Amino acid sequence: MKILVTGAAGFIGSTLTRRLLKDGHEVCGLDNLNDYYDVNLKKNRLSIVEKNSGFEFQRMDLADREAIKQLFSTHSFDYVVNLAAQAGVRYSIENPGSYIDSNLVGFGNILEGCRHSRVKHLVYASSSSVYGLNTAMPFSVRHNVDHPISLYAASKKANELMAHTYSYLYNLPTTGLRFFTVYGPWGRPDMALFLFTKAILAGEPIKVFNNGNMQRDFTYIDDIVEGVVRVMNTVPKADPEWSSDRPNPSASCVPYKLYNIGNNQPVALMEFVEAIEKAIGKKALKEYLPLQAGDVPATYADVNDLIKDTGFKPSTPIVEGIQNFIDWYRDYYK
Repeated sequence: MKILVTGAAGFIGSTLTRRLLKDGHEVCGLDNLNDYYDVNLKKNRLSIVEKNSGFEFQRMDLADREAIKQLFSTHSFDYVVNLAAQAGVRYSIENPGSYIDSNLVGFGNILEGCRHSRVKHLVYASSSSVYGLNTAMPFSVRHNVDHPISLYAASKKANELMAHTYSYLYNLPTTGLRFFTVYGPWGRPDMALFLFTKAILAGEPIKVFNNGNMQRDFTYIDDIVEGVVRVMNTVPKADPEWSSDRPNPSASCVPYKLYNIGNNQPVALMEFVEAIEKAIGKKALKEYLPLQAGDVPATYADVNDLIKDTGFKPSTPIVEGIQNFIDWYRDYYK
């Protein structure tokens, strides 16, 4: 199959692209290589991907309507996996405009491209951030998510609404994936594992928010990629049991679906830090800080729908995943 992967130089995008190429697919990778974080890291991820045959790279911005339109008119994609987005909860408070351009305008352009070229299935990245003020645990795709607390979260919720509209109007099969705190080799430098590792090795203090009273459903990158591949091959259909009187938010009377992809096992932040210390062999200096604006104290994924429909449950232990990251980090930065 021919698959478009947007955000192909990103953490998840590059890992997914390697997997798809290994499985024998033809992949067109799109990325704008912006400088939100180290561009060299993105280029180095790409250099590994480009060693595989069957890969074509397009440097392009999702918000460029004409460029995206031309891309879809010159290629015939069977599937589209949209992972390109302006990421980060905290950065959305500092630079809201980039989230409007990439996550809303850009996603609209992808939807239009899929609509006009009759793509068989659009899979797109949502986020656990959409749960916002929800406190019922574990977070379920059947819960209401109308109270986001960051623009990043709101943009991801908007993507789900936009996708449903296109599923309804144009019968476009769409599936949104709510990722829960992804980590592992080649991870993002703005994420906790990367920041903590860098600081500990440098003998600098790590910033521990909410005074350490945080829990995250950390999900290993290989589990995320396996989940994306399984879902991509599970094209949604209209749910015959869906009712407008008592609507299930995760499905519809049209080909639309939502899934959580999380480890289904939240880890306390201090336990996470201890695992990093053990893998590095060095204690961390800690600076305790209050909860940051836009952050939530805990995340916990209900993955029952994912298991039922795809037969897959993320399961990589946090100790194993952290050790794999530390090994990669030491090798990459010598």
